[in-house]
Amino acid sequence: MITPQNDHDVQTAVDLIADRLASPGQARTWNLTHGWWPQSLANGAVGVALLHIERARIGLASWQRAHDWLACAAAGGAVGGPDSHPFYGVPALTFALHAAATGWPDRYARALETLDKHLAATVQARLAAAHARIDRGEPPALAEFDAIRGLSGMAALLMCREVHTDLARQVIAYLVRLTEPIKDGEELLPGWWSALSPSGAPSTDFPRGHGNNGMAHGIAGPLAALSLATFHGITAPGQSKAIERICSWLDRWQQQGLAGPWWPYWITREQLRTGDPGIGPSRPSWCYGAAGIARAQQLAALALGDTARQHMAEDTLLRAVTDPGQLDQTTDASLCHGFAGLVHLTQLAAADAINPGLAQALPHLLQRLVPAGPQVLADSLLAPPQGAAAIGLLEGAAGIAMALHSMQEGTSAVWNACLLIN
Repeated sequence: MITPQNDHDVQTAVDLIADRLASPGQARTWNLTHGWWPQSLANGAVGVALLHIERARIGLASWQRAHDWLACAAAGGAVGGPDSHPFYGVPALTFALHAAATGWPDRYARALETLDKHLAATVQARLAAAHARIDRGEPPALAEFDAIRGLSGMAALLMCREVHTDLARQVIAYLVRLTEPIKDGEELLPGWWSALSPSGAPSTDFPRGHGNNGMAHGIAGPLAALSLATFHGITAPGQSKAIERICSWLDRWQQQGLAGPWWPYWITREQLRTGDPGIGPSRPSWCYGAAGIARAQQLAALALGDTARQHMAEDTLLRAVTDPGQLDQTTDASLCHGFAGLVHLTQLAAADAINPGLAQALPHLLQRLVPAGPQVLADSLLAPPQGAAAIGLLEGAAGIAMALHSMQEGTSAVWNACLLIN
């Protein structure tokens, strides 16, 4: 149960953050941690617009704030083509305008029609390149398929937009193909094995590439996308098998620690040969940790009707968010890798859960997120002593406020879709 004090602190924190982010003109003058990126869902105006859209949608704020931030994001013309991705440019703006259209449909219809055309062209070009790469027998870059920059994130957006159902099905078919094993000499590798490092660049630390397990940049993202597509009735041949193939990989690398299961962030070629997972567990974040992977596996279990996997996933998440050792490795409030992400994942997982303990863990997590009260939280994000502010969705104030808002008011499908968690 959320206590009255928690409840009051949550609402106050959201109000404070939203009010400080009322004006894009004011925010543009601040010293921003990630710089000024209007078309960024991760760090810029698009993410802030989503916060105001969520509040306006249920009558907590005026639509004018949302419109001002959307206008700011689109002022320079939408960035499309190969420079765009789910968290930047045309796809990011489409996410936000689609969310706004759920509450103010007539205002953005023409803009969405234009964005949809550019989005479709971008996705079709990406799919053609991805299939050609597979045909050549080359390994993928993470940005081809991941949740942040790749086709898994695109799938989430396409599933939101009913006009793109056929294109969404094509992306799902590609993700199925991505999971098919490939041979490199005498070794069999998963189809998502990248020849690059986790940063997306060549590195002597990853001389023969790696297999990435995370939600943001690894195979947990495609797992979530395939599972969510099943719920939407968007299917392709071999989809259930692809989900099972990814789950088998995660089962192979699941480690049993004193505080519950965990997974290495990634696997090198040497680790693949030796079976050594490395040192862990690390922080249980959305982007790479046990919490994000557990939610992806819970979604997979629900898609497959696999009760045993659902129990495992929920127990893993519960142990991750109640273990002091893992929580102590979480050092910030962000949605991406901090306490806001853990709060939001736990809330969503609890709504689908067999295990009642997830809902019971929320008050303690909220205390970790707002330990010194809402004013201190808002100041730490938007008026820090060092003079830098983080406004965006993934690592800034908008995302933290969104997670807290969802605790109070429930949540819409659109902003959860961009994280591949609901």
